Amino acid sequence: MLKLTPTSLVLATATLLASPILANNSGSKTNAVNKDTSLTFLYQNNLNLTDDLNHIGTIVLDSMKAKQGTAACAVINESLLNSTAIKQHAQDFTNLFAYNEYSGKASTNQSYLIADGYVRYDASASNKLAFVSDSKQNKAAPVLCTQSDQQSYPNATAKASNEITVVSNTASFLGFRNQKSFRFQGIPYANKPQRFEYSQLSTQAGQINATTYGPSCSQPYVTGTSEDCLFLNIQTPYLPKQGSNEGLRPVHFWIHGGGYTGGTGADPTSDGGQLASREDIVVVEINYRLGTLGFLAIPGTNVTGNYGIADQVVALEWVKANIAAFGGDPTKVTIIGESAGAGSVKALLSVPCANGLFRGAVPMSNLGGGQTLGLDGNYATQYSLYPTVAESYELAGQNIFTGVGCNQTSLDAQIACLRTTNATTIATLASVARYVVQDGTYILAPTLNVYNNNGSTANVHTIWGTTANDGSSFSTYPTTPVANLSECLQVGLGISALYAQSIIDSGLFPLYDTGNITADSFNVTQRVATDTQFKCIDQAIVNAGVASGAFKQSYAYQMDRTYSGYNPNNIDGHGPIQPGYPYGNPNLPYYRLHGSDMPWVFVSISLDPSPNQYHTVN
Repeated sequence: MLKLTPTSLVLATATLLASPILANNSGSKTNAVNKDTSLTFLYQNNLNLTDDLNHIGTIVLDSMKAKQGTAACAVINESLLNSTAIKQHAQDFTNLFAYNEYSGKASTNQSYLIADGYVRYDASASNKLAFVSDSKQNKAAPVLCTQSDQQSYPNATAKASNEITVVSNTASFLGFRNQKSFRFQGIPYANKPQRFEYSQLSTQAGQINATTYGPSCSQPYVTGTSEDCLFLNIQTPYLPKQGSNEGLRPVHFWIHGGGYTGGTGADPTSDGGQLASREDIVVVEINYRLGTLGFLAIPGTNVTGNYGIADQVVALEWVKANIAAFGGDPTKVTIIGESAGAGSVKALLSVPCANGLFRGAVPMSNLGGGQTLGLDGNYATQYSLYPTVAESYELAGQNIFTGVGCNQTSLDAQIACLRTTNATTIATLASVARYVVQDGTYILAPTLNVYNNNGSTANVHTIWGTTANDGSSFSTYPTTPVANLSECLQVGLGISALYAQSIIDSGLFPLYDTGNITADSFNVTQRVATDTQFKCIDQAIVNAGVASGAFKQSYAYQMDRTYSGYNPNNIDGHGPIQPGYPYGNPNLPYYRLHGSDMPWVFVSISLDPSPNQYHTVN
């Protein structure tokens, strides 16, 4: 079903024209605010970026008469939409008006004010649209303004003609619109973080420029990163009248992946512009501190780790306090993440101070694991079983001090040295602290408790899922041909010959012989890895969580059609390229790689995902 934005928008001209004038980066001015009206995008988004030029959108304003409507459209640098344009795109507007009625955002047979009269959706008419010519236009009705900005996501830029200001609490946020959504980028949700201290909710007031992304958090292999990185981005199809809670949309709160060492909320493959337009929801993407700067924990000190998880909680607190001004419902927040983002979602389910900040959780391609911490061959387990502070420190702690040259004799002196070391130097070390730990404040237990409904786990709706071959990204494809399945299992999973033979003897993973023993054996290897590191644990969590009542209604999925993904083995991740299938034939064998479910969520399949940039796996 196409779900596109509704019709509850307002723009009161006299007040708008008197509204505060804010400056953007280029020094241009804007006076478009939502003080006395809501603004809603209507755009028939068929998800085909190559077809966008054949469609037009409209911005709907609240009910008013023609004179006020004309002036109100002018305030946002647009004009009243005319019947000719609507007739040229009749099917689009038929669908849009029908959706507005279906979703309760417009009354049955609602009339809309246009340049040369009124238009309404008439389900009984053969062409579904009814036009009324009216030169006087004395009847007040929701206003249809043109929407002239044709920048497609996610590379839109702010300019004087497309800027918009939203006020929330003591701050005003200068954002902009593009072809399909209102966009606010680089919003500081926390004050500038202090190293190895928990972040604090932003106290910044006054005018905040939200037209450009903030820097990503310090990480290796990416330039321009910073410790001052606690920003979030919002894409929304709807801005309510200032102070109004009418018509608020569900909120999709995205937590990026990257092994807790990389990634960004500004990743173009997780831009929410398409998703907000298509599903009529508000999308939020966040940054959070990564690697040693986000997860270092040192026993016996006040460096307790989980700073990145704490950042996520603060971002959720910001959303609760502010998202209504951007059209989002703070009581309908779903947290969703992929890979380490899924691990974050799982962690947040058991964080006491996060309980109540969201009503649903969707871990995608969660690294579940299932063996004892540290056992060879199961990288995923260290993201699922939370080590103690001491166990975490053993993995990397002293190597971090040594790597940056903090070789003082006392631990306090070493910590003081590390606090003053350049952030990039720390982020690019070979040794890195990267795991959620049992710190006693945010994480209280060694793993998520789904075996009883004792309040330690957020009692929310959940969806857990993987791709069909998630484990192929975490198995090693042999660099030279192998002689048999046992050898491939040993190489691919890093296990002993005895353990490999026990897998073979189980009969659970039969070898399908195509004549290429290396490829055939790797198919078995990745199936074992998919089950042990992803699918079995997540499905067990869902089953136990629902049976115990720890979760509300919950589901599990497996994605059988994917596109690209995290591909360290450089294997076929999008199907064979054939005539008629320039991006790969999904009906032929290929690997459904880790993270390749993400493009389906954000409808970014038509983009070049380049996911390796954001999945640092050490």
